[in-house]
Amino acid sequence: MSLKQNVNDQVKQAMKSGDKDRLKVLRMLTAAIKQREVDERVELGDDDVMAVIEKMVKQRRESIEQYRAGGREELAEVEQAEIDVLADFLPEPLSDDEIEALIDQAIADSGASQMSDMGQVMGRLKGPMQGRADMKQVSARVRARLS
Repeated sequence: MSLKQNVNDQVKQAMKSGDKDRLKVLRMLTAAIKQREVDERVELGDDDVMAVIEKMVKQRRESIEQYRAGGREELAEVEQAEIDVLADFLPEPLSDDEIEALIDQAIADSGASQMSDMGQVMGRLKGPMQGRADMKQVSARVRARLS
């Protein structure tokens, strides 16, 4: 079953069970998927749907940081609840050891030795880490290794 079909099935389940909070997040997700399909005039595949979900999670993480900095913990909790719903569609996150091993392998494969090689390393990491690690944190780790 495609990821998009899975999302649609989850919408139906949430409607049947009366879970309004989950339904709201799932409807936002389906709207974002449809919007991208309309904008690009294509049918999104699993990788593209995954990218939409990742973008939504990233936006919510940034919102949480802003809300906490502003002392609005109740709004940060709402955003976290939305992340929890969206995380159901993401693959299992990588452990720190797995992330470090993938970074080591990417640096070795690309022959990177300085900061100007960072793009090559990140390009190699994007595929295997997509949806499984926060690429902002991965980027910081790669930057620390290469500097």
